[in-house]
Amino acid sequence: MAAISRDEVAHLARLSRLAVTEQELDTFAGQLDVILQAVARVGEVAAADIPPTSHSVPLTNVLREDVVISCLTREEALAGAPDVAEDRFRVPRILDEEA
Repeated sequence: MAAISRDEVAHLARLSRLAVTEQELDTFAGQLDVILQAVARVGEVAAADIPPTSHSVPLTNVLREDVVISCLTREEALAGAPDVAEDRFRVPRILDEEA
């Protein structure tokens, strides 16, 4: 006997708002049964001696260390700006007030 019935597949289809035909109900019931059996087999694995992990391989940080370096002064940064207002870059408005 299948682990999932046609009625259960129809119920899942209704919950998912999927339109399925009668033939698809039979097909999906068989496919879902195979999937549920595969999941059940995975659950049978003897893993009591294996510690839980969040990843299958160890992760390492690939980012470089932060290094403090000197940066541009405000005047140097604004020196090449096409327009400056109140010690800031001035750019044209791109959105209307109503937006």
